[in-house]
Amino acid sequence: MKDTLLAQAKTLPVDDQIELVEAIWNGLVDRHEVPPPTRQQQEELDRRLQRHLANPDDVMSLDDVTAAVKTSLQK
Repeated sequence: MKDTLLAQAKTLPVDDQIELVEAIWNGLVDRHEVPPPTRQQQEELDRRLQRHLANPDDVMSLDDVTAAVKTSLQK
């Protein structure tokens, strides 16, 4: 990365920096260039998959999750 480009980005107001980061990220996503998960993220995904495989009936439907969230937001 060009140091001057980074230096210029750092001079932007925070809101503009966030907008720039979002635009760059969205461009990567649009091109399907999302980075692979980190080692820690992959370990967590593996842990969750193993837990699901060990207990496949221990799930909630989307409707149940939505209802629970709505109930919690009303409190």
